[in-house]
This record gives sequence, structure tokens and C-alpha cells, in this order.
Amino acid sequence: MRVEPPTVEDCQAIAEVHVASWQHAYRHLLPSGFLASLSVAQREAMWREAVVSGSPQLLVARGPQGIVGFIAFGPCRDRDAPQHSGEVWAFYVAPQCWAQGLGRKLWLAARERLAQQGHTRLSLWVAAGNERAIRFYLAAGFKPERQSIKWITLGGVPMQEIRYVRQGDGPAASGRESEQVG
Repeated sequence: MRVEPPTVEDCQAIAEVHVASWQHAYRHLLPSGFLASLSVAQREAMWREAVVSGSPQLLVARGPQGIVGFIAFGPCRDRDAPQHSGEVWAFYVAPQCWAQGLGRKLWLAARERLAQQGHTRLSLWVAAGNERAIRFYLAAGFKPERQSIKWITLGGVPMQEIRYVRQGDGPAASGRESEQVG
């Protein structure tokens, strides 16, 4: 399994992983009709723009069967973020590849790039109730910022998101992150 930057030609596969991951991970949180309506074509266009513009930065997990995961990251988009904050914007692994260490490989590669870019604080937003992701982020050293909660509505369902924060470190970090997810 290689972790590397994607090409524009990879954007459909990235979108397919994105949609399949949402449909599986959020099946107990969002209406099935909403999840069934997710568009690979719309996500492909979004990821194509990201690859072309370089924002956010993307890394993919590529194996013999093609793209099986991706992580998008860059400077933190939160208005209240301290200087030198980085953010994981999106992070998904194909459901059939969960719990194989791919998420960990993607995370470690992104963490190293964020550290090299001078980000000393890292954050991400996670849906309350997404227990698999929460376990992964806790194992990766993120801590919930309970005062940083926002509400979004997806598929007509109000959903709480919580910001998780981790103090950044250099590329020589301990690597104690769990392999239980991804």
C-alpha cells in the first residue's frame, strides 16, 4: 500500500471512497434516502478542484485494487484558530478496508506534512455519534474541545459536530496511534 498525492485521474475513485464511506459510517446517523442520494459526480468535481488548486492538500492510499482511502488537510479554516494551526478537512477509508492500518498510514503521512509546514496545533471536526472515528482520533492524540460544538443539518437531520484538537509535533513522533480504525 502506497500513500501518495493523487492525480486528477484519481478523483472519481476518491469520490467513490468518499460516498461509500459516508453511506456506511453514517447509516445510523442520517436518513437512508439522503445517503442514497449522495453523488459521486458532485464529489468528483469537488476533489478535482482540490487536486488542481492544491487546497486542501490530499494524500491517497493506493493498493493493487486502486484508491482505498484519502485524507485532506491544510491550514485550519476556523476563525478562532490560533496561528500555526492545521486541520484535517476530510478523512475516509473504504469500508471494506477498515481496521487494516490504512487510516493510520494516511494519518501519519498527513501529520508529518503538517508538522513540516509548521503547524503546531491540529484540529478536525467529527460528528457526535461517529464512534469509530472518535476512537481513532482519541488514539491519535486528539482531545475533544467540548466548548467548540456546532450544529449542522444533513438530510433534514440536525447533527452535532465537535472539534477535536491535538498539539502538533515533529515528524519523529512516537507513532502510538491505534491501528483499530482505517
